[in-house]
Amino acid sequence: MKKIVVINGHPNKDSFNFGIAQAYKEAAEESGAEVREIVIADLNFDPNLKFGYQKRTELEPDLLQAWETIKWADHLVWVHPVWWGGLPSITKGFIDRLFLPGFAFQYRENSIFWDKLLKGKSARIITTLDQPGWIYRLLFGRPSVNQLKKSTLQFCGINPVKVTYIGVIKTSDEKMRAKWLNKVRILGHKNK
Repeated sequence: MKKIVVINGHPNKDSFNFGIAQAYKEAAEESGAEVREIVIADLNFDPNLKFGYQKRTELEPDLLQAWETIKWADHLVWVHPVWWGGLPSITKGFIDRLFLPGFAFQYRENSIFWDKLLKGKSARIITTLDQPGWIYRLLFGRPSVNQLKKSTLQFCGINPVKVTYIGVIKTSDEKMRAKWLNKVRILGHKNK
């Protein structure tokens, strides 16, 4: 049985991202997967990594629980919008505070190299846009995807990392949103 965590990075519970996360979760559970959820907006934590890596800030209980869930999972599904080309600040803060040396990766002594501590896991990024995905890729270089996929998840050993773009959200109607939710349900049912 596949163990999946759905990580919802949208701070607004009335957003379409919550419908996406729910559709994936329900379909994955129907397929027999064990699914847990992290709703970043529900967590009580300071998103500011005040001292960088110079001094460790103790993790709040909600972050410790989130980390245990991430370690438990085989597959991480990240659902988030793109704002100003990047991740919402609460999602970035979650990553900054949690994907730490000794947790997600470990720098080697006297070396520019590191050990990837999250090997054996896979991920799916489902990101919503107010522009077509091809414009985000070609004109803007998909900065949020590069940051989350390459600079975070793959840096820590999570591979493969697949990406699904959903948009244009601001001009979508109910019919289009239903089509996108069906696409997400298919991914969830296949545990991809």
